[in-house]
Amino acid sequence: MGLIQEDRFICFDCESTGLDPKKDEIIEIAAVCFTFGGIITSKEDLIKPNCLIPPYTTQIHHITDEMVKDKPNIKTVLPGYLSFFSNCVLVGHGIPFDIALVESAARKHSIPSKLSKLDYIDTLRLARLYGESPSNSLEMLRSHFNIPSYGAHRAMNDVHVNIEVFKRLCHPFKKTEEVVKRLKSPIQLKYMPLGKHKGRSFKEIPVEYLQWGVKQNFDLDLLFSLKNELKKRREGNSFSHATNPFSKL
Repeated sequence: MGLIQEDRFICFDCESTGLDPKKDEIIEIAAVCFTFGGIITSKEDLIKPNCLIPPYTTQIHHITDEMVKDKPNIKTVLPGYLSFFSNCVLVGHGIPFDIALVESAARKHSIPSKLSKLDYIDTLRLARLYGESPSNSLEMLRSHFNIPSYGAHRAMNDVHVNIEVFKRLCHPFKKTEEVVKRLKSPIQLKYMPLGKHKGRSFKEIPVEYLQWGVKQNFDLDLLFSLKNELKKRREGNSFSHATNPFSKL
């Protein structure tokens, strides 16, 4: 890894039959090797899964059973992508999910994979660090940065948008390793991203909900933000108690 303006990256995205990497299957994969100067090469494939595509996922990515019925299976396609991914920093929006999908498919078909050992940059977390977009969804970031739409929610379209979002979010950094290193540490969120208090600042959330939240299987940034707010509340209460002249009466 060197200067971010000169390094090569691979942005990739998968569409799948659902949101469980262990059970669901990849039905489309797209990847682009690029630098800040432009696209070097790309590849994309529709993939026939071993199950029917649920209608609710088709509503999102618009991929139907008819579209994939004559396409290759993942066992045929995956080795080429794993080779394509090697020796580059990966980029993706919520990329741990895509990595988990690929690794799960590789295990199921006994295909050697070192994907989980590669460095990656998650633009979802990079957007949290940036903190200026009303939402950190890829579509909202596209709108926020005035990036042209590439069409329906399909893998290659999302990859092209993601590359442009990535370039803008990396503006404060000079070296790729600086980005990778920063994302190894938790990020303080401005607003609760989910649940019944979605959109509220953490200081507005009842303490009981904060205490419940820190026990959940949330991601690194959300847990850090919940714990940080609880810490502030405890320190604030301790300070108020210590400075109250009537506290011992």
